[in-house]
Amino acid sequence: MSSVRHPKTPPTETGSESRLAESYLKRILRARVYEVAVETPLAPAPILSRFLNNNVYIKREDLQPVFSFKLRGAYNRLAQLTEAQREKGVITASAGNHAQGVALGARKLGVKAVIVMPRTTPSIKVQAVRALGAKAVLHGDSYNDALEHVQALIEEHGMTFIPPYDDPDVIAGQGTVGKEILQQHPDDLHAIFVPVGGGGLVAGVAAYVKALRPDIRAIGVEPADAACMRAALEAGERVRLDQVGLFVDGCAVNQAGEEPFRIARALVDEVVTADVDAVCAAVQDIFQDTRSLAEPAGALALAGLKRYVAERGIVGENLVAIHSGSNINFDRLRHVAERTALGAHNEALLAVTIPERPGSFRRFCELLGVRRSITEFNYRYADAEQAHIFVGVQLQRGEAEKDELVERLRESGYPVLDMSRNEMAKVHVRHMVGGRASQVHDEILFRFEFPERPGALLKFLNRIGRQWNISLFHYRNHGAAYGRVLAGMQVPREEREQCHKLLDEIGYAYHDESDNPAYEFFLGQT
Repeated sequence: MSSVRHPKTPPTETGSESRLAESYLKRILRARVYEVAVETPLAPAPILSRFLNNNVYIKREDLQPVFSFKLRGAYNRLAQLTEAQREKGVITASAGNHAQGVALGARKLGVKAVIVMPRTTPSIKVQAVRALGAKAVLHGDSYNDALEHVQALIEEHGMTFIPPYDDPDVIAGQGTVGKEILQQHPDDLHAIFVPVGGGGLVAGVAAYVKALRPDIRAIGVEPADAACMRAALEAGERVRLDQVGLFVDGCAVNQAGEEPFRIARALVDEVVTADVDAVCAAVQDIFQDTRSLAEPAGALALAGLKRYVAERGIVGENLVAIHSGSNINFDRLRHVAERTALGAHNEALLAVTIPERPGSFRRFCELLGVRRSITEFNYRYADAEQAHIFVGVQLQRGEAEKDELVERLRESGYPVLDMSRNEMAKVHVRHMVGGRASQVHDEILFRFEFPERPGALLKFLNRIGRQWNISLFHYRNHGAAYGRVLAGMQVPREEREQCHKLLDEIGYAYHDESDNPAYEFFLGQT
C-alpha cells in the first residue's frame, strides 16, 4: 500500500489547525444542503466485516437524488448567490456528478444553469443534465477544453462559476457527510476513508471530524494513477501531474484544489492509494453487502480501507468508507467484472514456458492440480523447442496460494512470470497471445488511452502512420470516454526520440511498453 503520513504537528501550529477546523465546523453546521439532499444511511457491511475481522460501515451517498454526494456542495454554493447573480445564472464545467448536482440545485432555486461538457461525455450523463432542466453545451475533448469555454461564456454573459471542489461553500456542503457519520455512529471510530479527486470531500469531512473528534483518523484514498493530493503532501505544495489514469473517472484530477490542499495538509492524517484491480474488487464488495452498483470512484474509499487493514493488520476496529456515487455506465461493468477476480486475489495470470513436445501440456495441468480451475489458457506454436503459454488460474487462498503455485512450477523446471499486476497483459495481451511476426524489425510498443470520439484514430494515423509503419494494433473500450489501445510501430533506433516527441505533441496519454515481458513472451519477434 502506498501512503503519505503526516509528522506530528509542532505545538506552535496546533492552535492554527484547531482554528481552521472550528471555522469550517461553523460553515458546515450552517450549510444549506437538506433542501435538496437527503441524510443517507450508514450501513453495516456484514460480509466484508467478517472477512476483514473489523466492523465496516458504508456511508451510502449513492442514495442521493443524483446518486452522488456532489449535490451537497453544489447546492450549498448555489444557496449563497446574491439576487443579481441568480438573475444572470450559473455555469460550470463537468462531465460527471458535479454537473447533475448543479443542475438539480439550480432547478430547485429557479436559477438558469449552463453545464459545459466535453464531447466525449457519455450520452447518459448529458441526458441526465438536460432532464434536470440545465442547458448542456458540448465543447472540446477534455475537461480543460470545457473549462476554457466556460471562461469565455462568463466573460460574455456574466454568469457565476460553481466550482466542483475548490471553494469554501462547496467544501462545507460536502462536510455534512462527516457530520452525519458522527451523528449516526457516536461510538468509537478508528478511521473514516474518503475518496479524493480535487479534495473537496476529504477536506470537508476532515474539518468537521477533527473539530469534534480529533481521535478519529481522516484518511484520503486516491487512484494509484491519479494521486495528486499525495504528490502535493509529499512536495509540501500543490503539484500538477503530467498524466492521470482515467478508469476512476470521478477522481481523475491532475491537481488538488488550493483550499482543499490547505485543509488536508493540516487536518488529514494520511493518504493511501488503490489500483484498478482493488477498486473493481471493492465494487463487488459493495454489491455483495448492499446490492448497490458503485461507480469506480464510489468504491475507491473501500478499496483503500481494505488495503489499510491488510497493511496495518488491525482487527476489531470500527471503520467507515464513503460510497460516493453510483453513476456508472452499464457497459463498463464488463471491465469491472473482468478485473474483480484479480483485485480480490481470486485469480492469477501466469506466463509459463513449457517444452514443445508431446505430453508437456498434460504434465503442466497435473502440476496445477485437479481441483484448481483454469480460467483461461492461451497458446500458439512459435518455437520448435519451447512454448510460451498464458494461463489464468482460480485461487482459493489469495496471494499465498499463488506464491505456492509459482514456486511449485519453478521447482518442477517451468520458468514462470507472474502477470497478475501487468497492466498491458491484463488489458491487451491476454486477448492477443500467439500473434508473432517474425519479419517485423525495429518494432517498439506503446499503450495509449484514446479519447472516445470520431476522428481520434484518424488523428493518430495521420501524424504517425505517414512516418512509421504500424505493425500491431489492438483496441478495447469498456463503455468509458476513452479507449485502450496497444500499438506497435517500426521505428529505427535513430528516430525514436523524434517518435516520442511526436507522441507528446498528439497529446494522448501513452506508456512505452517495449520492454514489457508480456510483449517479449507472446507478441515480440521469435
